[in-house]
Amino acid sequence: MSDRSNNLSAVLYGAGDLRIEDRPVPVPAPGQVLVEIGAVGICGSDVHYYDHGRIGRYVVDSPMIVGHESAGTIVAVGENVSPDRIGQLVALEPGVPDRTCEQCLAGRYNLCPNVVFFATPPVDGSISRWVAIDQYFAHPAPDNLSVDEAAMAEPVSVGVWAAKKAEIRAGDRVLVTGAGPIGLFAAQVARAFGAKNITVTDVSVFRLAVARQLGFTAIAASDPLQSEFDVLLECSGAPSALSTGMLALAAAGRVVLVGMGVDTVSINVPLVQGKELTISGIFRYANTYPLALDLLASAAVTTELIVTHHFSLAETELALTLARRDPNALKAIVRPHS
Repeated sequence: MSDRSNNLSAVLYGAGDLRIEDRPVPVPAPGQVLVEIGAVGICGSDVHYYDHGRIGRYVVDSPMIVGHESAGTIVAVGENVSPDRIGQLVALEPGVPDRTCEQCLAGRYNLCPNVVFFATPPVDGSISRWVAIDQYFAHPAPDNLSVDEAAMAEPVSVGVWAAKKAEIRAGDRVLVTGAGPIGLFAAQVARAFGAKNITVTDVSVFRLAVARQLGFTAIAASDPLQSEFDVLLECSGAPSALSTGMLALAAAGRVVLVGMGVDTVSINVPLVQGKELTISGIFRYANTYPLALDLLASAAVTTELIVTHHFSLAETELALTLARRDPNALKAIVRPHS
């Protein structure tokens, strides 16, 4: 166990202004656990906040710790939490809902209007040495998982939620547009759900090569699609990927919008009507972490080719700007205690 005399954290003050600061070590409230953070993945939203200081209506107008894809070890517990949990490796689900609103009571806690979500202004994130979180959102990781793998339960959860929204079942033919970390995890989840043929498209030769290494058919985004698909998981956020992918869908095909790109796209209405296509968005996830961790533990989903870089806490800014420097980067992980 590390010395809890300081809590160095990566704090964003505004666009391009990241500072490493010592914050108070949290004291777990009743029902909370204190986690020594071992790994935090860098997400596209973290990069967007660093580059622009905002995402839509969420604006960094006061200092905010960044990061939300995290895992670590429970080192202390608050009241009403079993002390047996001390020493557990846990994956931190970053959004804690109020559990009393209409959406929560309907089981859609990802749509809770009062959710407290790591690194969404004004809530602090988890690129920090110590974080306190509700005990029920610190999910025990299977014994065979590393802290890096446990941290990846967050992006894998996005893939699980997308697969559930698409109702992927055995034998489905799935097209994944976008071979970034989310797309590559989503493709692996689709395979675990029983999809028969999975094709991944992207503009990056490197990312397509990774997709092939993972066992998928990989096609350049500019090449025509010769096959027909039952499901489109649009993970790139590119309007052209959505329109091209929809044209390749079979009758009664299902579309799930996963990637975030432009705010407005054009939809081929006659295509949607004529084939009775279903289009759905996803917003985060709900009740996915146990399955995501099981998929990682069973190696049905692997992080080996997707986690490409590691950084110390002092190097967090390098992690946030990695994609600018290295076109062959996929997922960077920050280790707050290194």
